[in-house]
Amino acid sequence: MPKTEPFDKHLDLYEEWFVVNRYVYESELKAIRHLLPQQGEGLEIGVGSGLFAQPLGIKTGIDPSFVMITKARERGINMKEGVAENIPFPDNSFDYALMVTTICFVDNVDRSLKEVVRILKDNGVFILAFVDKNSPVGKEYLRMKEKSLFYKEATFFSTQEMMTALKKAGLQPEDTVQTIFGSLDQVKTVQDFVPGYGEGSFVVIRSKKNINE
Repeated sequence: MPKTEPFDKHLDLYEEWFVVNRYVYESELKAIRHLLPQQGEGLEIGVGSGLFAQPLGIKTGIDPSFVMITKARERGINMKEGVAENIPFPDNSFDYALMVTTICFVDNVDRSLKEVVRILKDNGVFILAFVDKNSPVGKEYLRMKEKSLFYKEATFFSTQEMMTALKKAGLQPEDTVQTIFGSLDQVKTVQDFVPGYGEGSFVVIRSKKNINE
């Protein structure tokens, strides 16, 4: 079952987080934008209220939360109700797809990534952005998990685990960047991203659909 209840009930708190943590948000956008294709038709999976899709120029999104769908539509996103394990679009529909902190909420990671492969065109690109469970912020989220409104039901992953899952699904990792250095309350300016992973808490992996799969 989709983990939508906190997002359905607490849209205002969800959006407030991005205001309070504005520099974290802008740092994450900067890192994603660096790896996001500049052309083609894109889909954001787990679009939420559209806070990433809108500034990144992604026109289409899916989400299981009706409340989030409604807000994303207000931001100009063409929305469909749906989950990552069953994306409501035909095969080979998109040039690229994006997931931002969505992978920790899916019920079945392998099936979700297989669906990404299915809806991507040949040589399509997948951008996966998430909080590494072994990072400072990831460890804090895990420590506070039971008390967290939004992350109580989340399952966090390491970058190595996600690399393995991407390859298993037929996605070949091409590039990885990281940002958010230090705890969230230490991020007082927009941070630059750096290559690789293992230091920054927010990791972005760009992978390409393996057409031999």
